[in-house]
Amino acid sequence: MYLIEPKRNGKWVFDGAILLAIQYWAIKNLKLDETIVFPYICDPHVQIGYFQNPSVEVNLELLKQKNIEVVRRDTGGGAIYLDRNGVNFCFSFPYEKNKNLLGNYAQFYDPVIKVLQNIGIKNVQFSGKNDLQIEGKKVSGAAMSLVNDRIYAGFSLLYDVDFDFIGKILTPNQKKIEAKGIKSVSQRVTNLKNRLSEEYQNFSIFEMKDLFLTEFLKVNSVEKFKKYELTDSDWVQIDKMVAEKYKNWDFVWGLSPNYSFNRSIRTKVGTITFSLEINEGKISKIKISGDFFPKKSLLELENFLMGTKLTQDQLLNRLKDAKLEDYFSQKIDEEEICNLLLN
Repeated sequence: MYLIEPKRNGKWVFDGAILLAIQYWAIKNLKLDETIVFPYICDPHVQIGYFQNPSVEVNLELLKQKNIEVVRRDTGGGAIYLDRNGVNFCFSFPYEKNKNLLGNYAQFYDPVIKVLQNIGIKNVQFSGKNDLQIEGKKVSGAAMSLVNDRIYAGFSLLYDVDFDFIGKILTPNQKKIEAKGIKSVSQRVTNLKNRLSEEYQNFSIFEMKDLFLTEFLKVNSVEKFKKYELTDSDWVQIDKMVAEKYKNWDFVWGLSPNYSFNRSIRTKVGTITFSLEINEGKISKIKISGDFFPKKSLLELENFLMGTKLTQDQLLNRLKDAKLEDYFSQKIDEEEICNLLLN
């Protein structure tokens, strides 16, 4: 098991865009036949899922006021606010050795739960499609995707974060909030720090990171990590990825065009938003976004729906012909989507 720490010239890197670039660079370029672990701690930023629209998910006025960046990750899921009061871990698993892990968040979280139990959090449990909870409140969320022959997965741990600020900077779909039986983001999350064994409750975020890694080795019956240190030539490629992708406006903002017709629905796979332009009663442009984890690229589905006339019969038949089950992890009701778009 390899460990890659985000260090450059001996100093820890906190920039959220660079941290994502390091992970994705390693997954695409390091041909290691073992699991790779990437711990990271970030400067304040909002990280959105690949299929999300930042204009919908984020308080743009507060974002600008606080000079906080938005970073789009390569996996699906929802928007999260990250800063130096939380600790995060990403993994690269060889797919051939871990085929059953893909999409199985309960299995992915199993060693994490054991680690948290070992350091004093006895009542943590897996919940929903990709969360960990304590007494009904979220302490961690995960994301996962398949990149070539590697499973790319990660999770965040809420250690000592400011939930009032999270409630202000994130603006999730109200249907998602209502589905949880609560009124705000801050009502459904809690911190780990004061729930740890007393001996750990005054740990800094870096001490917490080290404690987790130590326990993670024990849980996986591994004596110690092998370390891979990023070279100057690695950094040249990483810097190129940052400039061309993770800090590129076209990737962060341009993937979410502002269309005039927008409808959202809460489903078993998450919130799905349909953004459309309509010309002469037909779909002329379409973007599908949300906090879901699709089975494959949605571009094919978007192209398939282009030109569809917005009548009950034609839209419903087109949605059925599209075979939505090929794109989403659970069955989507075509009639429900049709009625949403025609409402």
